[in-house]
Amino acid sequence: MIRVTVADDQAVVRIGITAVLDAEPDMTVVGQAADGETAVAQATALRPDVAVLDIRMPGLDGLAATARITAEVPATRVVVLTTFGLDEYVFAALRAGAAGFMLKDADPGRIIDAVRVVAGGDALLDPGVTRRLIDRFTGRPGPEEAARLSGLTPRETEVLLHVARGLSNAEIAAALGISPATVKDHVARILAELGVRDRVQATIAAYEAGLVRPGAR
Repeated sequence: MIRVTVADDQAVVRIGITAVLDAEPDMTVVGQAADGETAVAQATALRPDVAVLDIRMPGLDGLAATARITAEVPATRVVVLTTFGLDEYVFAALRAGAAGFMLKDADPGRIIDAVRVVAGGDALLDPGVTRRLIDRFTGRPGPEEAARLSGLTPRETEVLLHVARGLSNAEIAAALGISPATVKDHVARILAELGVRDRVQATIAAYEAGLVRPGAR
């Protein structure tokens, strides 16, 4: 059973997400919050598998709450919510340790998938939104950022490029003519080499190092 907490200051949104998740046989919402402080307190007390957080909440916002939850309750994975379009807080939330983000008006099925993916230890990216965010908040890479990828093999660099483009392991395997298990091994080594926790932060590192250019596919 995947244990989830939901934080959003809009009661209709919070109740709606809770209803969607609670209806799944493998999920249960163990806490709801209308602000970031309560969301952090619930994560600390309840230790959910996934915390779904709105970015903009009164008092402690979703960004600060994400940073505290990932630092104080590392076993809890965070999915942040954003409105349609660019939101400067999302990029910072990802860097703070969020395992993914999604649009608040997403189809309910995508919300369910997001929770399952993140609970399973992976990360969820919307490639289009990610690209626009990084386009806005990532500048020209400097020597330090570019050197960060120097420890990767050519094959690992190739796999990272596909990860940064939003491809799944199965899609990467098909593109490179290797098995999904081999891709999984490559991804694990990439995360270890870059010192990041998941595919989201690996994608950010790829953009920051200039491996992928904003707007490129």
